[in-house]
Amino acid sequence: MSSVIAAVSTGNQISAIGILRLTGEGCAQVAGKVFTLNSGLPLWEAPNRKLVLGTLKDTKGRVIDQCMAVYTRAPHTYTGEDTVEFHCHGSPAVLAEGLNALFAAGAAPAKRGEFTKRAFLNGQLDLTQAEAVIDLIEAETAEAAANAAGQVGGRLQKKLAPIYDDLTDLCSHFHAVLDYPDEDIEDFGLDRYSAALKSHAKSLHTLLQTYGQGRILRQGVSVAIVGKPNVGKSSLLNALAGYDRVIVTEIAGTTRDTVEETVMLGSTRLRLIDTAGIRQTDDRIEAIGVERSKQAVEQADLVLFVCDGSAPLTDDDRAVIDVCLDADNAIALINKSDLGSTVVPSDLPFMQVISVSTKTGSGLDLLADLVDEMFAGETPCDGSILTNPRQFDAIRRASDAMQASLQGLQAGQTPDAVLTDVEAAMEAMGEVTGNTVREDITARIFERFCVGK
Repeated sequence: MSSVIAAVSTGNQISAIGILRLTGEGCAQVAGKVFTLNSGLPLWEAPNRKLVLGTLKDTKGRVIDQCMAVYTRAPHTYTGEDTVEFHCHGSPAVLAEGLNALFAAGAAPAKRGEFTKRAFLNGQLDLTQAEAVIDLIEAETAEAAANAAGQVGGRLQKKLAPIYDDLTDLCSHFHAVLDYPDEDIEDFGLDRYSAALKSHAKSLHTLLQTYGQGRILRQGVSVAIVGKPNVGKSSLLNALAGYDRVIVTEIAGTTRDTVEETVMLGSTRLRLIDTAGIRQTDDRIEAIGVERSKQAVEQADLVLFVCDGSAPLTDDDRAVIDVCLDADNAIALINKSDLGSTVVPSDLPFMQVISVSTKTGSGLDLLADLVDEMFAGETPCDGSILTNPRQFDAIRRASDAMQASLQGLQAGQTPDAVLTDVEAAMEAMGEVTGNTVREDITARIFERFCVGK
């Protein structure tokens, strides 16, 4: 018998509707102690999945709300257990008093993510679906929400399940022949499974390649804004953010550390990193900022090199350019176009060069179009791409193990040696779906959730 837990499933801010949620065997009886139906029926006799009107009372028996309740019976619920929800007016005071009344009636406070954890433990969701729930809650773009919704619907699990099941059949056939030699079981021949192993290895490798797009989808594009001091890097961040996020002065070296801001540019979510101007300096604090700027370039998905187009390029500009040339994606911005241009695109060794003015906003629309073109991607946001770093690590290990099994097969290793790698791949895949994941990892996953989900 599972204990009854309760929580507020909506936020703590004033809203039109606020939801109190309970789950666990006997939750309707607990909820019925604080809620009286207008029909006179006890809550546990209310129709399944039907909203009913009634009165919610606090611990002293005072009426605190006229609200709706819905009683959903197991197993066809989110958690797989009996569930009750109260749809109240969204006053934080009402929700707090209602929750206290439920605790007094016998419910226990829900832990972070406990509703979804029960759904996972009761087989309502696999671990990919459970993790996608928090991704859906935290999604900041329509594309991220669409991909998370697809994973909540089981899209990723459906890609992995056939591979896992086929490998299970392969291993079970081998062990059956090995353990029961006197039974009438078809002889095990590893060669007959060669095509299947190659196909599954390819599928895992293909899935692994989606993580680059998936990481950007989930986290946004990491963008390092670099240049020598006083060329308009901070002004560019402020212009893209739409407000004065960074202090801007005519004094070179004002920015001494990296400053981050998340913005939407076109249809792409960017994590902008305004860096300290890169130059030779004897100032120890500024030198630390310069070193951090170089690290930001190495780690960024996109580098925006900014120069002052109203003045000739200097050795400091060229030193920054040298730092940028190793970046996978870089765009050069000739700033201060409103002051006239001394620098022309052919002066800069970049494939993409745009003249802009952070003061007037000129050219920023071209930058938005170019960034969209570079990072929009063609991968469908339907739940079939990897966005989760934990899942990526497990799939990477599964893919490596499958490649090792193929190499063993080609080298003529014995079936037991080859299948050791196959079983390692299955172990790693099981960490993704939850078949083989450790309890401490599961606990850490659900700690990401808010209380009430």
